[in-house]
Amino acid sequence: MEPRSQAEKLRRPARRRLLIAAAGAALSPLASRAWAQAASGYPSKPLRVVIPYPPGGPTDIVGRIVAATLAEKLGQSVVIDNRPGASGMIGADTVAKAAPDGYVLLINVSGQLVNPALYANMSHDPLKDFRGITNLASTPIQLVVSANSPVQSVADLVALVRSQPGRHNFASSSNGTPGHLAGEVFKAAAKLDVTHIPYKGSAPALTDVIGGQVTYMLDSMPSSISLVKGGKLRALAVTADQRVAVLPDVPTFAELGYPTVNLTTWYGMWAPAQTPPDLIARLYQVVSDVLAQPAVRARLADAQAMPVGDAPDHFDAYCRTEAKRYADIVRLAGIRLQ
Repeated sequence: MEPRSQAEKLRRPARRRLLIAAAGAALSPLASRAWAQAASGYPSKPLRVVIPYPPGGPTDIVGRIVAATLAEKLGQSVVIDNRPGASGMIGADTVAKAAPDGYVLLINVSGQLVNPALYANMSHDPLKDFRGITNLASTPIQLVVSANSPVQSVADLVALVRSQPGRHNFASSSNGTPGHLAGEVFKAAAKLDVTHIPYKGSAPALTDVIGGQVTYMLDSMPSSISLVKGGKLRALAVTADQRVAVLPDVPTFAELGYPTVNLTTWYGMWAPAQTPPDLIARLYQVVSDVLAQPAVRARLADAQAMPVGDAPDHFDAYCRTEAKRYADIVRLAGIRLQ
């Protein structure tokens, strides 16, 4: 059998449409009576949700939409703690080392599973040091340029960059994010000599794209769709399986001959690894109920994010699959951190 091509290795498996699971998930039969008692009285004080990126970015947008209704359902305050830095590792490390009592949680982008392929000496393991609660939502990535750019299409962009090798760049919200990986895959697929510039969040990166300091960016839609609709950015392509309703005239990468540029961004909720199963079940039950609320679904839809809500065991398995996929992309695309 001949070895698979790089394109085949990069091609994402057919997307599974995960339905929001039943809110009344059964508690683990192995949980101790003490755990059951803890879950029954949970929560008795405010929760802290760490988001390892600055306010205004896509992870923050999705996290705050969920957290607002989560507070109502739990009957306790939910405090958002933005802790940006080091490609999300600073905030994630805070949660990995927190007490496993259900009061400190993490909402992070799927890019946290990329970091082990990029950094040799991480202080936590994204798979071993967390227990998944659920995949909150997923969203396409869009390729955007400044509205003042002469570039009107992906073909225009490719022609421009190829005509001036080494003179152009693309932005991402941070190293290792889905936008970064999608940008590297696009760079390889289109054979572009272009430099990646990582930022500390989507907001400053998008500001430089609008101002023309950066040629283009692949960004998750929650943080940039309003800028496209407001006429400050021009969207050239999306990574969705089909065109998105809010941008009916914008083609998918697959339509344009780039089927490997198919990464999407998803946002998960995690607890420290040793959190008792009953508390994980309780949190999943409440978050599932939150994701089923029409008002929450409408707000996520406005941000171009689709609720997912898979059960904890399924989510943990999905994380393992995605981590391997991302590691393959890093290796095959030859990503090197600056």
